Amino acid sequence: MDLETKVTKLETATLSRRGLMQGAAAVAGAAVVGTLTSSATATAQAPAAKPATASGQYVFASNNKNIVETDSGKISGYVSNGILGFKGVPYGGNTEGKNRFMPPTKPTPWAGVKSTTYWGWVSPQVFTNTVKGRRIGWTHDDESFMFEWEDGKPSEDCLRLNVWTPATDNKKRTVIFWIHGGGFYSGSSYELKAYEGENLAKRGDVVVVSMNHRLGAVGYLNLSEFGEQYASSPNVGMLDIVAALEWVKTNISNFGGDPSKVMIFGQSGGARKTSTILGMPAAKGLFRAAGMNSSDPYSQGAHEDTAEVAAKLVKELGLTKDTIGKIHDLPVEAIMEAGLVATPNNYWIASVDGKILPRKTFDPKAPEINANVPMMFGSVLNETSNSVQMGDRSLEDISAAELKTRLSRNYKDKTDAVVAALDAAYPKATPFQKFSLAAGVAMRRNLIRAAKAKTAEGKAPAYMWQFNWPSPLFDGRAGAFHTAELAFVFHNTEICQRLTGGGPVPMALADKVSDAWIAFAKNLNPNHPGLPNWPAFNEKVPTMVFDNTCEVKLDHDGAVRKAMGDA
Repeated sequence: MDLETKVTKLETATLSRRGLMQGAAAVAGAAVVGTLTSSATATAQAPAAKPATASGQYVFASNNKNIVETDSGKISGYVSNGILGFKGVPYGGNTEGKNRFMPPTKPTPWAGVKSTTYWGWVSPQVFTNTVKGRRIGWTHDDESFMFEWEDGKPSEDCLRLNVWTPATDNKKRTVIFWIHGGGFYSGSSYELKAYEGENLAKRGDVVVVSMNHRLGAVGYLNLSEFGEQYASSPNVGMLDIVAALEWVKTNISNFGGDPSKVMIFGQSGGARKTSTILGMPAAKGLFRAAGMNSSDPYSQGAHEDTAEVAAKLVKELGLTKDTIGKIHDLPVEAIMEAGLVATPNNYWIASVDGKILPRKTFDPKAPEINANVPMMFGSVLNETSNSVQMGDRSLEDISAAELKTRLSRNYKDKTDAVVAALDAAYPKATPFQKFSLAAGVAMRRNLIRAAKAKTAEGKAPAYMWQFNWPSPLFDGRAGAFHTAELAFVFHNTEICQRLTGGGPVPMALADKVSDAWIAFAKNLNPNHPGLPNWPAFNEKVPTMVFDNTCEVKLDHDGAVRKAMGDA
């Protein structure tokens, strides 16, 4: 029997979910194919098991199969490892020309079936580093080996999202909505292999969604002083994310998802965006749980500061209030380059404008509009201060005196107290390891502060975690680095072997970490049988520490945080 005949026969088969799981256990690389009729509400044929190929995995793509109807038109996806994938799906219209700096519009409807099997465009972006406009990580050999970035295809037609689902049926699965990092100026939904949603969707029987949105100058340029038409310009990148959530509300039922059971979460810049969404009235009701990884929940910008950056950029372009309309006709590359002059540190950030974002989300207290939304807060042990991501192996040999010099830049007259607290908490650590550990503690400070604010509301719980598992690559120099947990959250330790080393050890931890995110999304509580009891946040600062042995620790770095200035 040839392959096409096998596919035809198998497409007509029906299996219960129990049958599918048994088939997956019995046949390596089993895959499913779901098909829809032309009706938007029709149920796909039940998934059918596939025979494994020599590689152990079966991938099926056809423009005539796996068709789902969205409110803008029909799309076709692919099947891999039993999961249907749809990539580069338009959730908004093109943002170039007259739509530049404007709130997102609906996609232009299309006739026929649009193929959505590969990643969509990413927002135009530049990176802040010594190689102008390019990622500095590419100049670090070790870091490049580990991360294998995909910087993507830039275009202002970048309002695209990705969906992974076990089946396009009526099961009403929980939806996990991922927001990528990279500050407010870089990154995409597929920048790292860790972001691939297939394995998480399969393990949790959930629908996973990720998306691209406008970044940097095209997403956060506060032109409000240049005319009423630009009233929304400081936050159009955030409005893009709201538009993607609205797309989920409208369309996700056709992908086997439940629009009333959406968890949003992000890492680094994605966590800052998640925090911002929590304070946006336009996003209320579009999700029921939220998670923030490795970032500052308090980082929204003052309106006057973002306006000052915009004024510098407009001046750099040779424009004035009278000629501002020409900014819509300029090449986007010119705007991005002018942005680097206006803010060499790429200080792009959501703006507290009193309307789209009424106030800083957690300042002076947690957001009332989402008081009933449970939240997860967490970070990694070493964050960005490790010699792999800093691109300098010699840092491993810094002296105790150099440690003090480096810490003094942030802690001034508190430096001696911080060093003494680090010495007591981590007596076996080298000076550079203590510097790296200090970065991890510093990241936790505002996350804990936000968890306290959330808990004080008394309406919904917060849960605190820390990821401590060190990568074995490059003699362990990277430690538990910034983004390290994501390969585990998405259950991608095998496709991220250059980060994790691969094999059963990281896989065992991935089981525990991904199941915690799945449990939180489904049950609004991250506890599951693979972990010890994980209490909600309280005055004892209970923190689930993810490592080869997972355990809850109580305020384990409290002395260091106090030395840094915490009450």
